[in-house]
Amino acid sequence: MPSETGKDALHLVKLCVGADSIEDLAEWQAARSAERRAAGLDPRPRHVTRMWPRRQDDLLAGGSLYWVIRGLVLVRQRILSLDPVTGEDGIRRCALILDPELVRVEARPRSAFQGWRYLRAGDAPPDLPKDAQEGAGLPQEMQSALAALGVIG
Repeated sequence: MPSETGKDALHLVKLCVGADSIEDLAEWQAARSAERRAAGLDPRPRHVTRMWPRRQDDLLAGGSLYWVIRGLVLVRQRILSLDPVTGEDGIRRCALILDPELVRVEARPRSAFQGWRYLRAGDAPPDLPKDAQEGAGLPQEMQSALAALGVIG
């Protein structure tokens, strides 16, 4: 996706630890958003990370956070902003403020890694068609098996 400066947007890819499905991620984010709303805080989904991305401007030029769930990149959320937060330990961190919309993408296998990684726009999996966004499609176990065989992704 070209940015206003003509460069391609840059994305992040991150393991979605503790979630077994896109629905798990959606439920977890909805619960955290409700807690934040009840506390009078910004309810938008967020992911707090230790490191501040050095390529912030490229990420904010239309970038997304691509979530890896059970070894597959399955869904993305647009990155809206990067906000500083201080943990209970006094250490400054980065909150990735995300669009609440979970956009399903073509399943792509991704091996485990720590933290997050940059993902160039040309390497990002394409969004699934709109009719597949509501959960239509293959069960995750089947997607994983097909990806392992190289049939998809």
